Amino acid sequence: MDGVLNEATNEVHKHEAGESDFRTRCGSAAHVSHDSLRLISIERATRESAASRCSQCFGDGTQP
Repeated sequence: MDGVLNEATNEVHKHEAGESDFRTRCGSAAHVSHDSLRLISIERATRESAASRCSQCFGDGTQP
């Protein structure tokens, strides 16, 4: 599953399916500079970057 990694906060969000750019399900990345965001698989972000998962996108912050 695709995610949007906010590199400034090291938090991964679910990418809004069918949307271009860095739109997230929770909308929290709408006002973040694109320089701080990157598209990445959620599994890779949590494995390689030890990123936390957005509690709004994932419910409890752990489930994809």
